[in-house]
Amino acid sequence: MRKVYKSLTQDQKARGVVFSSQLMPDNEPTIHEVLSTDDDKEQTIARLKDDKFFNSSEWNYNLIRK
Repeated sequence: MRKVYKSLTQDQKARGVVFSSQLMPDNEPTIHEVLSTDDDKEQTIARLKDDKFFNSSEWNYNLIRK
């Protein structure tokens, strides 16, 4: 599993997103977002970055936006 880092989209910034994670490729994307108002945002970001569980799955990389 490879991590690919990109900037947040303008829409995400406008909604107050500080971090997002998406396992790729996926026909129906599931995006996990962390908002600036979330109480446990540091813990959630750490869990989303820890993608070792998916190393032997069909997903090739984790698209991370911050």
